[in-house]
Amino acid sequence: MATPIQVTFDCADPDRLARFWADALGYVVQPPPEGYPSWPALLAEMGVPEEQWGDRSAVVDPDGSGPRLFFQRVPEGKTAKNRVHLDVNVGAGLPAEQRQAHVDAATERLRGAGATRVRAASEHGEYWVVMADPEGNEFCLQ
Repeated sequence: MATPIQVTFDCADPDRLARFWADALGYVVQPPPEGYPSWPALLAEMGVPEEQWGDRSAVVDPDGSGPRLFFQRVPEGKTAKNRVHLDVNVGAGLPAEQRQAHVDAATERLRGAGATRVRAASEHGEYWVVMADPEGNEFCLQ
């Protein structure tokens, strides 16, 4: 059996980045555990100081098959190219002649959500667009 993973993002604004990635992937912002009407209710019960309530967020695949993405506030900004990035397969399963249009449409939709288009590339019949999320983390749409 495979070991489940979580992908963690260091960031300045966990809520904003979580909402961006939920939109990008069709995920949802993780709801509080059963028995708690909200995250603040749980955090207050745990004794987490109120000024730290926005320091973390997470998104989950509503179908339960994809990894959880976790966002944690850090004081420093991004300073270099990612050594690991996500490939978001928006064209998966489409015929080759439809893939580029689908990738380009997703590019524009995510630009509207705060992403930046870095460049488009193609090689060996594959097409992808390198993007940056609202905090500059690179990812590819393919």
